[in-house]
Amino acid sequence: MTRAKIRIEQVSYFYGPKQALKDVSVDVPEKAITVFFGPAGGGKTTLLRLINRLNDLVDGTRMSGHIYLDEADIYGPQVNASQLRRRVGMVFALPLPLPGTVRENVVYGLMLAGVRDQALQDEMLFRSLNQAALWDEVKDRLDDPASALSGGQQQRLCIARSLALEPEILLLDEPTSGLDPISTAKVEESLFKLKEDYTIVIVPHSIQQAARVADEAAFFLMGELIEHQPGKQIFTTPQEKRTEDYITGRFG
Repeated sequence: MTRAKIRIEQVSYFYGPKQALKDVSVDVPEKAITVFFGPAGGGKTTLLRLINRLNDLVDGTRMSGHIYLDEADIYGPQVNASQLRRRVGMVFALPLPLPGTVRENVVYGLMLAGVRDQALQDEMLFRSLNQAALWDEVKDRLDDPASALSGGQQQRLCIARSLALEPEILLLDEPTSGLDPISTAKVEESLFKLKEDYTIVIVPHSIQQAARVADEAAFFLMGELIEHQPGKQIFTTPQEKRTEDYITGRFG
């Protein structure tokens, strides 16, 4: 049985008086793609943000329960949030390349971390772009502005930027929501390769994408975890609790 890389235990979360998550418990297996899916407002993005503590500075929120990474509570007093985020990278729905060149985008995090060795930067540049299935398309454009890349290329560049820091976990929040089918397919293809080395959690932009990529799938509805099963099983034998509209592929 695959080891749990992330263990979420009885997590509830509030934005002021509004409860976004209700007593959620779920394990995320190591080196696999886990999909969090369900209608809008189900708490999926909130849970992603809690896994790498992006909500730490959001005022008026509170959390109960525990989130463990390799059996260590990530909200424990001994955990440094910045160091945690190096282990847990995150890619958002809209591609957000930094000002500057393709090369500068990828090595930006390394520079912040104090890596000045040019040979090491070049090694990480190649490895990250290759893992994100982008190297062949940009190897002759490394000194071009990142903004000149297509939307799909920019999103894979953002994935490469996260990978340059050698995280253990990659969180993706609807990473293909604004992309065309060809770009979406390339991003999904890169995920299948990445799961050989990384634990991946993705909020997909459609039920079809969820079914294509999921090794494990967890269905959320109004802040509750309704169902958690292997991907092949959950999309062929849905439980009655899942809404009919949702099963037909309509989000929101």
